[in-house]
Amino acid sequence: MATIYDVARMSGVSPKTVSRVINGDGAVKNTTKESVERAIAELGYVPSTAARSMRSNKSGLVGLITGAISLPPGHTDSSGLPELFIVQGIQKAMEESSKTLLIADTGGQMERVPQLIRTFEEHRVEGIIYVADHHRKVSLPPVLQTTKLVLANCYDDIGTPAVLPNDYQGQFNLVKNLICKGHRRIAYLSLSQRLDATKQRVSGYADALVSEGIDYDPSLLITADIDSPDNDAEVQLLWDAIDRVLALPEPPTVICFGNDRMAMRAYDILRSRGISLPEDLSVVGYDNHKLITRTLRPTLMSAELPYAAIGIRATELLLGMINGPADASTDPILVSGPVSPGDSVKELPTPITKLLSIGRTTK
Repeated sequence: MATIYDVARMSGVSPKTVSRVINGDGAVKNTTKESVERAIAELGYVPSTAARSMRSNKSGLVGLITGAISLPPGHTDSSGLPELFIVQGIQKAMEESSKTLLIADTGGQMERVPQLIRTFEEHRVEGIIYVADHHRKVSLPPVLQTTKLVLANCYDDIGTPAVLPNDYQGQFNLVKNLICKGHRRIAYLSLSQRLDATKQRVSGYADALVSEGIDYDPSLLITADIDSPDNDAEVQLLWDAIDRVLALPEPPTVICFGNDRMAMRAYDILRSRGISLPEDLSVVGYDNHKLITRTLRPTLMSAELPYAAIGIRATELLLGMINGPADASTDPILVSGPVSPGDSVKELPTPITKLLSIGRTTK
């Protein structure tokens, strides 16, 4: 196996000059650089990353812990899309850095996380990104002071730097969009109230109504999902929730569903009742799962969960912590996504009374 001394002899320079060419940390003439690179190619010399990292105290490695790789094909749950899209965002952002990404999968077993963290630290990673399967609180073991840690799609009680979806803003924007299309009776059939995302989305839903002078009606908000993988129970609960809001004395003109998968099921339920979409009732989802939103007829309007952006922002945050002089803020970074348009919402005429009131005063 060729060494740096073999390269130096062949190119007629000192080992220190070869090192400068390899690391790019010193001025070297172009002719010398070309000579060294030619010798490296001819000898098949591979620089020792381990030796370089020992000298610089930088390994150039970043660890990623996720459960996305071991997910079964087509897996979705109440959280929406799998965290695979966050992982893809991290990979894209890492491609532009000089770091090497090491990925470890939990296999769906949280008890494996401490060992994975220790293994990464044994390999002297400069930082670790932990990706959760949905927006939630986690409790991870402490890392070494020299190891930077960023949480993606999750947070903890000790202020570890984190990147989260802005679920409040997503639902707020979605409801405001519906109001702009003339809807004022807006129902919300939510995911389990135990989810952090649901709590924030419910707040966004209520605040969007109040911001437009629409009274919040609690009868229009129904939990239509359980935090358990029971398909039969989910369908029954969804059917009952739809039945309850449509039986109201003043039924809604549009229903917001907790995610696109729930909306897809609702299409069949509503059509079985003879309801035409969106002529008789408008429908919106959440996630912008394009495999669902673009293939349904009519296409589904949905608030986008910005998974790829979460991965990119988490990577930028970690690299900044590694390269910067100080740690990041303990306040989570919130990432918002747009409302994806669809044909599932009918535009209603603006009430005439509202039009006549513009620019007038009452005596």
